[in-house]
Amino acid sequence: MKTISGTNLEQAKSHNRRVVIEAIRTNGPLSRAAIARMTALTTQTVSNIVEELARSHLLIPMEAQKIARGQPIIPYTINPNGAYSIGLELGRQRATGVLTDLSGTVCARVERHVDRPGPSEAMPVLAGIVRDLQAEFSFDHDRLLGAGIALPGRYADGGVTSLSPLNLPGWQDFAVASELERLIDLPVLVENDATAAAIGERLYGVARGLSSFVYLFLAGDGGIGAGMFLDGHLYKGSRANAGEIGHIIVEPHGRLCTCGKRGCLDRYVSPSVAYEYLGIDRAHELSPDDLDTMIKSNDPGLEAWLEQAAQPLRQTVDFLELAFDPQTIVLGGSAPSSLMTRLAARLEPLHIPVNPTEKRTIPRLMVGATGKDTAILGAAALPIFSETNPQFDVLQKPIIHRSAQQI
Repeated sequence: MKTISGTNLEQAKSHNRRVVIEAIRTNGPLSRAAIARMTALTTQTVSNIVEELARSHLLIPMEAQKIARGQPIIPYTINPNGAYSIGLELGRQRATGVLTDLSGTVCARVERHVDRPGPSEAMPVLAGIVRDLQAEFSFDHDRLLGAGIALPGRYADGGVTSLSPLNLPGWQDFAVASELERLIDLPVLVENDATAAAIGERLYGVARGLSSFVYLFLAGDGGIGAGMFLDGHLYKGSRANAGEIGHIIVEPHGRLCTCGKRGCLDRYVSPSVAYEYLGIDRAHELSPDDLDTMIKSNDPGLEAWLEQAAQPLRQTVDFLELAFDPQTIVLGGSAPSSLMTRLAARLEPLHIPVNPTEKRTIPRLMVGATGKDTAILGAAALPIFSETNPQFDVLQKPIIHRSAQQI
């Protein structure tokens, strides 16, 4: 039987702090009175939280603004230098790390060559990247929230174990987070690459300020997955595997998929299939810029891929709209931006929506903003999201894990 625990004062305070940060992040600089109106918190509560966040360097005051009557108001904004985060990405040929500030700006970047590494080879390399990032950029290390790493594949308890990603075999049941935490002495969050990218897009990209959207993630050397925000909540499913849409059957008795089924979306829309049509056997060995150049050359193979991919993906967009009623669907990922732009254009016109007369202020389909660094920026966003996004579930259960720096 699942039990529901009540909240306590500290959990409510933590939630309210996150709500204030989220209000400023999505709306820009706000005065205390504006925050109170927007969040339904009392003026005194907002004042206490703003003062606390300012002392912690997470908010900074802007120049006072004169108003017609009364005292001038002081808007507060997010301090980019108030906190930092590290994002890690592991591929077949490269291991990459970035250090970002609270605004998502990349302050330092380190890359290392690898060759299809297993855990014993990869963990020391990733730990070395983390050390190099901290040495390369001068900042207050006490403001480093932790590290995030985005990996392909499904996840086990808590999302901390990678289950044999197809492009990096040998990781079955390996506890990535705990081992990396031991090596770098920082909190580590591990997430599915599509979910991490959705978080990055919500913090810094076209989904900023949106409460409900589906992020379709096209992996540069793999398949297609999805990350979902529903009513402001990150939705991961009962086993943290929501969004495995690459294995929705779009063509009964169609092409054989690696999962054992036939006619999966992956076998028609994924970048790996596009590269097959382009005659590229080892796309992961080409740089994103090289791939972009090939795609922009209007190769007949690309046109053939677009022709057979459009209807299955259009059908999937229709299903996602009907099932989840999102504000928009974002098409993004680490695949070349030119590939996604061409694919998005080919999907029009989309199927007729459930309410065709509704006036929309947000397009039904948008291309993501974060480009080829989507996965790694999403990884870097994990600790920031964990520390700043309102988490309504903490109001109903005890806090089990607390990172090095609480907000």
